[in-house]
Amino acid sequence: METPPLSPLDTGKPFCGRTSTLIRRVLFFGSVGVVNLVSSLWLMDLFWRMGFQKAHYPLLAIFVLLNGLLVLGSFHAIFGAFAALGSRNRAARITRLTHNLTGALAKRHAVVMPIYNEDSVRVCARIEAIYRSLDHTGHLGSFDFFILSDTRDLDLWVLEETSWTNLCRRLGGFGRIYYRRRRTNENRKAGNIGDFVRSWGGGYEAMLVLDADSLMDGADIVKMARLMECYPRLGILQTPPKLIRGTSVFTRLQQFAMRLYGPLFIRGLNYWQLGGGSYWGHNALIRLKPFSEFCELPALPGREPFGGRILSHDFVEAALMVAEGWEVWLAWDIEGTYEEAPPTLVDHLIRDRRWCQGNLQHLWLIFARKLPFSVRMHLFMGIMAYLGSPLWFLFLLLGTWVAWDRYSSDLSLLPFESYVDRWFHIDGIGQSLILTAVIFSLLFLPKILAVSGAILVPRVRRSFGGLFPILAGSMLETLVSMLLAPCIMAAHTLMVLSIMLGRTVAWGNQNREADGTSWRDAIRFHAFPTLLGGVWTLIALKISLVFTAWMAPILLGLLLSAPVSVWTSRSRYGKALARHKILATPEELNIPAVIRLADDARAAVDPALDASVEGRRGLVAAVVDPYVNGVHVSLLEFAELTESGEALAERCLTAGPGDLTKSELSELLYLAPAMLMMHRAVWLRSTEGMHTVWTQAVESYRRRLDQSLTL
Repeated sequence: METPPLSPLDTGKPFCGRTSTLIRRVLFFGSVGVVNLVSSLWLMDLFWRMGFQKAHYPLLAIFVLLNGLLVLGSFHAIFGAFAALGSRNRAARITRLTHNLTGALAKRHAVVMPIYNEDSVRVCARIEAIYRSLDHTGHLGSFDFFILSDTRDLDLWVLEETSWTNLCRRLGGFGRIYYRRRRTNENRKAGNIGDFVRSWGGGYEAMLVLDADSLMDGADIVKMARLMECYPRLGILQTPPKLIRGTSVFTRLQQFAMRLYGPLFIRGLNYWQLGGGSYWGHNALIRLKPFSEFCELPALPGREPFGGRILSHDFVEAALMVAEGWEVWLAWDIEGTYEEAPPTLVDHLIRDRRWCQGNLQHLWLIFARKLPFSVRMHLFMGIMAYLGSPLWFLFLLLGTWVAWDRYSSDLSLLPFESYVDRWFHIDGIGQSLILTAVIFSLLFLPKILAVSGAILVPRVRRSFGGLFPILAGSMLETLVSMLLAPCIMAAHTLMVLSIMLGRTVAWGNQNREADGTSWRDAIRFHAFPTLLGGVWTLIALKISLVFTAWMAPILLGLLLSAPVSVWTSRSRYGKALARHKILATPEELNIPAVIRLADDARAAVDPALDASVEGRRGLVAAVVDPYVNGVHVSLLEFAELTESGEALAERCLTAGPGDLTKSELSELLYLAPAMLMMHRAVWLRSTEGMHTVWTQAVESYRRRLDQSLTL
């Protein structure tokens, strides 16, 4: 292997020096602060011209915070655009750091995929694609795969076992692809990963953490592993995954926006965070030794929702890593990293409920001692991603109150001279229009920069389908996003209120199928924003037509929340847009090799070992089917058959599985002797006294044999 030049990290120095990091952060946040300060003073001066009222004080305070978030987001795109123009800086392009390195990897690495009540065939298809992609690189021997199940559905548990067995048989993966199901799923995903680290982490240098819908290119995984080996201070290497396989309008809007606008924000984020980045919970490579030593999550004081176990564990794990002197990088230029998104607005908001509670828990941590600046900023941005909605809602309510007060008191003159009038000779209407123009410029500038950059670069323009698809897609995305924003604001406001009232969130699996939202569900789910929009519209009309026109984007979004939710959930409309390349992404028009591998993956499906047949699915197959029973029993620990276990098995045979509780069935599935006894009983005993679920399952084999003889 060619010896690389000595890097700063080889000598124990940080990859990006403190002075350089400080200059970047002062420049970035100083620019944000100056623009926000000027905008806030401008609004304060406008309030002075109107005559300060009590409502103006909270309005101004909320504006400072909300406008600061707007400026912060906009400047991420602006600095990202500047970074794209001058990308020769070595801190900007991760993939160049290992460009000249060849030969075998020196350390072993693990690929871990935690799952919870997922489609096991699709999960194994993604594992198969990554496995084959790594095999094509010639470095498969440096990686082991772990499917870490926390599945509570007993039928899905058995399906996972058969899918994993088929996958290993077809790929020759026994001893390289492992499957483990936890008996108790303590602390959710964080506990699942923690259990792996304690049990198997000592054998690996790093682990690549994936979600159940994650997909990564093998060549990029090898680059990340080389980087982890070369830079001993690197603790976490996070990649920005691209959204793929969207069929509904909602998912296509998401993946188009993330693919077109996202790179600028990612580059801008990387500009100031450098080695103090964050971990997003998946599609990231983590060095196991410091993760094991420093990232054990503490329980927060009190009970849920604000206390107890930390839900958004990823941010906190990165914070603990950075606080201990390890670096967390954002590998913005790793291309082959993908995930899928919820197919509908309703599914998106259901997932957001869990994230909202997790991020609000960080209020305990943001002021903790010894946390670096970058860590506090990441926690702050995560918190404000959800607190921003109720603040926006409150700002609009206060604005409506002020407008109503002016209407009811017949005040129309601006009685006080202002500094803007004195220095710039601008009247009150002009002053308010200028502030509005600045805010809208900050709001739309990132999209303008991204669209302009895509159009001006021929390679990027072609990858999105050409000029017309980019323009049409960006305009459609902007319009629909404006309609969705008020509905999301209302939903997030309810989420925050429910959490403050002490309502906790359940841990559910994510819907990944784009089957659409029914009108009944949409009307029920969006009843609050619809009613809110109706009442607010009547109040606005009572105030004035001008105020109604000013509030129209908000009011329309609330009133149309149910129809827009239904329309964006439909796959047929998404497919119609796809035929014209509207909202198309480069990964859709030129499918990467690893996505093709996942689409063609069939190793987990084998009729000889199948627990998904109608009439003998899951648990029933584990008892009746000889192959499924053999696989299931082989994965259990040895145990003697006790009297209580035998009695439970006899009850299941005579009364059927429906007579047992879920905990009793789970206990039975863990008893290897009981499972073997039940298997022999359903095949050898008389059908008298046997529950029909077993006799019908056995009979289905005879019907299959009769059909084959007839053919």
